[in-house]
Amino acid sequence: MYICSNTQREDSQPHEPQEPQKSREPPLPSATHPGSREPESLSEFEEGPCGWGNFQPQCFQLCNTPQGFLVHYCLLALTQGVVVNGLVNISISTIEKRYEMKSSLTGLISSSYDIAFCLLSLFVSYVGERGHKPRWLAFASFMIGLGALVFSLPKFFSGKYQLGSPFEDTCLATGNRTGCTSSSSSLSNYLYIFILGQLLLGTGGTPLYTLGTAFIDDSLPTHKSSLYIGIGYSMSILGPAIGYVLGGQLLTMYIDVGLGQSTGITEDDPRWLGAWWIGFLLAWLFAWSLIIPFSCFPKHLPGTAEIQDGKISQTHQSNGSLQYTDANFGKSFKDFPAALKNLMRNTVFMCLVISTSSEALVTTGFATFLPKFIENQFGLSSSFAATLGGAVLIPGAALGQILGGILVSKFKMTCKNTMKFALLTSLIALVLSFVFVYTSCENEPFAGVSESYNGTGDLGNLTTTCNANCNCMRSYYYPVCGRDGVQYFSPCFAGCKNSAPQRQPKIYYNCSCIEMKTETPTAASFGFEAKAGKCETRCTNLPIFLGIFFAAIVFTFMAGTPITVSILRCVNQRQRSLALGTQFMMLRLLGSIPGPIIFGVTIDSTCILWDINECGIKGACWIYDNIKMAHMLVAISVTCKIVTIFFNGLAVFLYKPPPLDTDVLFQNPNAVGTAVSVECDPTKAGNEG
Repeated sequence: MYICSNTQREDSQPHEPQEPQKSREPPLPSATHPGSREPESLSEFEEGPCGWGNFQPQCFQLCNTPQGFLVHYCLLALTQGVVVNGLVNISISTIEKRYEMKSSLTGLISSSYDIAFCLLSLFVSYVGERGHKPRWLAFASFMIGLGALVFSLPKFFSGKYQLGSPFEDTCLATGNRTGCTSSSSSLSNYLYIFILGQLLLGTGGTPLYTLGTAFIDDSLPTHKSSLYIGIGYSMSILGPAIGYVLGGQLLTMYIDVGLGQSTGITEDDPRWLGAWWIGFLLAWLFAWSLIIPFSCFPKHLPGTAEIQDGKISQTHQSNGSLQYTDANFGKSFKDFPAALKNLMRNTVFMCLVISTSSEALVTTGFATFLPKFIENQFGLSSSFAATLGGAVLIPGAALGQILGGILVSKFKMTCKNTMKFALLTSLIALVLSFVFVYTSCENEPFAGVSESYNGTGDLGNLTTTCNANCNCMRSYYYPVCGRDGVQYFSPCFAGCKNSAPQRQPKIYYNCSCIEMKTETPTAASFGFEAKAGKCETRCTNLPIFLGIFFAAIVFTFMAGTPITVSILRCVNQRQRSLALGTQFMMLRLLGSIPGPIIFGVTIDSTCILWDINECGIKGACWIYDNIKMAHMLVAISVTCKIVTIFFNGLAVFLYKPPPLDTDVLFQNPNAVGTAVSVECDPTKAGNEG
């Protein structure tokens, strides 16, 4: 492709044959004199030093580069990830207990972020495209910090946490457990403060991933921007990992800091609640510390005009898309419907949006339920399963994002080749997703579910003759492993009348439901009859599963940065922010919002033992059919991967780059969708090519 300079274009244009049919898009408005075009375009970029007004210290100019902006962008993306996908998620169970909320209500808290993002993404991306993008990110820093602060406020207005009476987990032959009681508490009204905090966080996240990404793309050559975007996105993925580690450590501190010793309870006590709120205060301070750096950056970094002048448009050429030659088009909000309609007519863009939405459905579903899958398949504790899930998901996703950006940048892929690369990685991820079938494990023996109580009782009924007089509560799930290798729902359902709480793990003896298979049936001769925790699984597929699933995650996220770059390339230069806003809105509406819901309903369909409280109300699921769960997850994963691959392939097939004799330089952003066909000096073009 020949690249012609502005002077060459202006000199040759009057001698150009008038062939409007040859150009895919109308010429520039005739009211604009060719000689005045370059000064106007340069003023559009408003390059300047770093600072405020006349206060422009020389040390600030060290950050006035793409690398300096990327550092601050990564810090903000990291903070957003720590709060939204780390601290919020790990604090939800504690918030449920402290403020007496149902899971459906805390689910609404989690969804509030996506709701705010969907409502604002189109507006922010459209208005901010022509605004001062770094100042929009300063606004994002303010809103993310404010959201974190508001989210922590219930701690300071709800008073001190009042401990309830301890729960007796052993068999009580006399007396009755607490019956069915229904009580209402004003603590659940703090739900609205949590929702407000999430809405503010969503407001801050919107410009971060739309305008921030577009600003990076503005400031760098085409082949470098993919690497920077990949690094930025990887930070948003590492954020949740830091949030989980930080939140996990803070939950080991008592909720009312300083009172932990005086209460006399430890983390093993079911009444323990951790200091979930401290992390949000730290995030508030850190996010607000980024307001000043972002407000220092100019509207465009030095050298942006020169970089834009050297770029060649790869915008998809569609007969159905509208073209506008009005220099003022897009500067008024009344042009928003027409701009959005023009974007929707870009078939390649819409295919990529559907592709990423389908992929988001799978990734958000697994991010939510992978720990549950590992816990049930391989008989691990909830905390260890969550640790393993995070150890696979977070590094794999971050590595995939960075690798995708590096490869696209290193090989300087065109828009079409970038989409082909994303298609290849999705195909590999599809093959690897069958790992769930080949590494699934059978359920371990469970008394009353898959195994009878010493040949007595019915499957599906936890109560039998050996524990009928224990008054056990089915809503209290505290699994123990009997010396007979069978798992029991709780010490009470195992008929255990005594315990040794000072031992770790806690041990139980004098258990009427555990069969004695030795010559010496006394508990003292063996040490115990049951110990707290699940029985060790006989399944050895965990290392294989983690290895293959890690590879699947890497290849899945390796397509993330290339798809984002393809979206930035296939749409018009001045619609990139709006395109990203549309993508993220659709990604949430079709992917990240319904994803956990679909996964949750699917996993619940494999339940074989539900929590039913004293009031007869069904709660959470305690035991799942492992094989059925694995097959159902494979079915969802493969279906979504096929949708992703189909629309990726369709985008590659439909994409039409600008013709070789048409150069669309980005120097003049006033002409939306404008192509100028030029005649280049063959000698000069040959030297440049």
